[in-house]
This record gives sequence, structure tokens and C-alpha cells, in this order.
Amino acid sequence: MNKPKLDRKISLLQATAINMTDMVGIGPFVVLSVVAESMNGPWYLYAWIAGALLSVIDANVWSQLGATFPLAGGSYNFLKEGYGPKWGKLMSFLFVWQTMIQAPLVIASAAIGFAQYASFLFPYSNFVSKCISGTVVIAIVFLLYRKIDAIGKISVFLWSGVLFTMVWIISGGLLHGHFMQPILHMNDGLTINHAFAASLGFASVKTVYSYLGYYNVCHLGGEIKHPRKNIPRSMFISIAGIAVLYLLMNISIAGVLPLPVIQQSKFVVSSFIEQIAGNSAAKVATLLILWVAFASVFSATLGYSRIPYAAAADGAFFKVFAKLHPTKHFPYVSLLVLGATAFVFSLLFRLRDVIDAILAMRILIQFIGQSVGLILLVKRKGKQYFAWRMPLYPIPAVLAILIWLYIFISTGTTMMLGGITVTALGTLAYFLKAKSNKEWPFSNRLADGENILKQQAQQHNQ
Repeated sequence: MNKPKLDRKISLLQATAINMTDMVGIGPFVVLSVVAESMNGPWYLYAWIAGALLSVIDANVWSQLGATFPLAGGSYNFLKEGYGPKWGKLMSFLFVWQTMIQAPLVIASAAIGFAQYASFLFPYSNFVSKCISGTVVIAIVFLLYRKIDAIGKISVFLWSGVLFTMVWIISGGLLHGHFMQPILHMNDGLTINHAFAASLGFASVKTVYSYLGYYNVCHLGGEIKHPRKNIPRSMFISIAGIAVLYLLMNISIAGVLPLPVIQQSKFVVSSFIEQIAGNSAAKVATLLILWVAFASVFSATLGYSRIPYAAAADGAFFKVFAKLHPTKHFPYVSLLVLGATAFVFSLLFRLRDVIDAILAMRILIQFIGQSVGLILLVKRKGKQYFAWRMPLYPIPAVLAILIWLYIFISTGTTMMLGGITVTALGTLAYFLKAKSNKEWPFSNRLADGENILKQQAQQHNQ
């Protein structure tokens, strides 16, 4: 009997749809007012531009690694290969360690945002809100419990709702507002100083959260058709498309609603639609935003469920996570565990705290660590080793490190300490595990074949 394996069934269109639905989510709708309040002026649009620029720069790192190692798990493989057979064991373990905490937080954040925005339709208690967010997580796990080709089709269907919602918002501003005014007055009263830089950093924490997901395709690397071409393409197409949609949406809303209303509204998009088309249209818009939020939870859960599986299949995590469904060929244990954890988190936490915690935990190991790992790998292997190469290397990688470090500092002292603590505990857990299993650094035996991942990728990169 043949052992179940992942199938390469996801096309460029489907990969782009998965990325974009993960990126949009509830984020831009619930943080729009927070960003405007943080910047306290019409120049808050710069925070959305900053988020897009960081995403493009960082996508160069993801593209070079993702096209070369198109395997399930994404960053797990990148860190393992980038830091080599010794330190790669520690870094890849730390990534899975923090993923088991922050991935359910990402899923929970979208579910919490869903419940928060649904209260525009009818007010309800905090208990009911928690019930709604928990139900969203359960429904997502149910939808993902199937073959990947069916999931790709569901993703495109959900993506169509995302695009329709954004187009409706933008067209509303074009037809009913003063569309060019926010652009013409974007720099009114703007002074470039330390206060502006600080507020831009704080606001960018929120806008970057709204762009996260452009790399989701890398976590599904083992299921992407023609990954050398489609992984980089899907990321850059996703970022460009979402950046345009975000900017046009913000400009449309700013052309209709005054800045104080934008800053104070919990349901700014619904308030915008209500202003131009009435209460009934606002309720329809709210339903569409909930569609978008649901689609985001779907895409995020899909990508993250492949990470513990990849680590377990490689012998670096609990073996039970390496199990694939015998007929549907997907990592069902990983999906169920992450879903259950996200369900609990959705009942316990607040959205704003979750957003900051997500970034603080991920930046050190996944984003900064990954960029450093790429530089180390290029130094060892040379540029020709890679299936896709970023332009102007190493400038994008170095810029990504510096900008992510600035964003990390902007999350605040509490969240920074939280991120460092999670990393420290993960390091301790790794050394305890390594000592028990007589692995590096407690053994002189190193896994030979630093190129195992590359060989696996070449075998499946057809």
C-alpha cells in the first residue's frame, strides 16, 4: 500500500487567491480607525504605504527561499537549511515552537474580529461574542477537512467575495465622495520629526498585520504546481493587488467621512456605506466584511496546519503530527490541534493585544531570523544555488532585517519581552529535547547531507 503524500494541485490563480484572502481578512477593517488615530492626521495613509513597502522587500527573501525549497512548512525548511546542520536544528525548532503559539493566535484574531464586527448588525453580550468567535473556528476546521484540490476551489470562491467587497467600497468613494481630496491634502500640517517616526512605527505595526499572509503559499510549497515560478509570482501579485485595494479603500473612506469619525468608529466601513447608501446597505456591507474575515481564517488555518506536519515528518517534532489522512491526503492531526488551540484562544483574548503579540513573537525567529539565514546560505552556497534570485542582493534582505527590527521595537516593551521570553523558553525546551535524544550539541553526530531539503525539492519540483 502506497504511503499518502501531499499532491501538487494548487495553481497560480488558487495560490494567489489563498494569499490574498489571508492578507485581507478582518485586519484592514478593524485597524483602519486605530491607524488613523495613531497618526492623528491625513498623513495616516503613509502607514499603509509603509506596510506595502515592507511586504515587497520581505517577499524577495521569501521568494528566493520558497522557489528553491518548495516544501510543506515554509519557514521551517528555510531556517533549517539557512543555518546549517547545527544551528539549523535549533532555529527550525524555535520556529515550530512559536508557531504552535502564534498560529492559533492568528486564527483566533480573525475569529475575534469577525465577532467584533458582527455586533454592528445587532448588539450582544461579551458571552455571545465569544460563542460566535469559537463557532467560526469550528466551521473553518470543518471546511478544511478535505482534499487540497477542493480547498483550492473554495479559496477562489471566497476570494471572489473579498474582491467584490473591496470594489464596492472603492466605487462608493469614487461616486459619492471627494476622492482626490485625501491625496491632495495628505501632507497638510505634516512635520517630519521624531514624533512622526514614532507614530508611523506604531501605526505600521497595525498595517503590517493587515498585509501578513503574502507568504502563505510558501507554507503550502509541497502542494503548488510549478513552484519555482508560481511561488514568487503569487506573492508579488498578491502584495501589489492588496496594496492598491487598501490605498483606494482608505482614500474612498477619507473622501466621505471626516477624520474624527474615522478615528472614533468601531465599524468605519459600515459607517461609510451607511453614509452614502443608507442603513440597509450598511448591513449588507457588514455581511460582506464578515465573509472576508471568514475567508481569512480559512486561508491562515490552511497554511499553518502544514508547519507542524513538516517538522514532524522531518523527525523534529512529535511524530503524531506527521500523519496524513489516508484518503484525503492532508495533515489532519496538525489541523485539529491548531484548530482546538485557536478555539480556546478565541474565547480568552482581546483583538488589539493579539495583534501586537502575533508580530512580537514572529519577528525575531521567522522574519529577521529568516533573512539572516538567507544571507548565511548565500555565503555558503553562492547565488547560483537558488532557483530564484532577488534583484540587488543583499540590499532587500538587509533592509528587511532593519525594518522588522524597527517594527519589533514599535510593538512596545511588554510585547518585546513576551517575544523574547517565548524564544528563551523555546531554546530551553530544545536543549532539553536534544539532551534527551542525544542530538546536537550533545552529540558529535550530524545529519549528513546538508542538501536533503534541496534534493527533496528537486524530486517534487516537476
